[in-house]
Amino acid sequence: MIARKVSIVDYGMGNIWSIVSALKYLGVVDVRLISNPDDIMQSDFLILPGVGSFRKGMESLINSGIDKAIIDFSTKKKGNILGICLGMHLMGSYGAEDGGTKGLGLLPNKVELFTPENLNGNKLPHVGFNSTYISEDSGIFNNLDSESDFYYTHSYRMLADDIQGRYAICKYGIEFLAAFEMDNICGTQFHPEKSQTNGLILLNNFVNKVI
Repeated sequence: MIARKVSIVDYGMGNIWSIVSALKYLGVVDVRLISNPDDIMQSDFLILPGVGSFRKGMESLINSGIDKAIIDFSTKKKGNILGICLGMHLMGSYGAEDGGTKGLGLLPNKVELFTPENLNGNKLPHVGFNSTYISEDSGIFNNLDSESDFYYTHSYRMLADDIQGRYAICKYGIEFLAAFEMDNICGTQFHPEKSQTNGLILLNNFVNKVI
């Protein structure tokens, strides 16, 4: 059994119970749902899920004070954090949705809507399993094939510019950032908790990262 404190941020924007179920299946015995900023620094691992609007997500984090706690956890404590879908977007610098909003700034990348020009005939939202191309078999991508399928559901994408560390790319008309790992800061555009075996492998790799 994995005896580490894994906290899932509950800020009203996430499908949290499927993540809890996946972690329990993997043997994580201490899974907590947290909505208090003070609880974040007490965690070993932090998961920031999310579905919906970038602007509403940031407003919820800011109004609760969770935004500053996440930044401190990631940059001062150097705690391991995983953003999933909207959670990954919020860790970026800027989201164009609803007029544009600053993100948490844990990485410099922006989040933009797929445009008709770069969709190349594909429809929005991008929903379903899709091939994902992984840069290297290590870290959170350990034991995954260089081309692996994961489950997506989104209309906005994080630009893949200037990504350092390990990363994965998916193509839906145009390439976008599917996942990344930069030291203690990780994110996935896809939903690992809905991605069957490959998703469980990635979650297991995350909760077993070196503290």
